[in-house]
Amino acid sequence: MAKKTTNNNKKLDMRIMRIADKLERMRIEKGFTSYENFAIEYGISRMQYWRMEKGTNFTFESLLKILDAHKITLGEFFKDIE
Repeated sequence: MAKKTTNNNKKLDMRIMRIADKLERMRIEKGFTSYENFAIEYGISRMQYWRMEKGTNFTFESLLKILDAHKITLGEFFKDIE
C-alpha cells in the first residue's frame, strides 16, 4: 500500500489519509469552513480534530463523536472507503 510522507518524514498509510480526507469533506459539506468551529460546535477537542483531518491521530472515541455529529453509522462512513 502506498504511503504519504509528512514534513517530519513519518509515513502515513493512504487508507488513513482517505479517512482523513473524507472527514474534511463531510465537515465542509455540513457548512463548516473552519475545523475549529466544527470541533467547538460538537464538543470535540480542536487539536484532536485537526490531527484527525491531517491523518496523524485517530482514536475510535473521537471518530465516533464525529460520526454522531454527522448522524451517520460506521457502515455508512466506511462504505465508499476501500
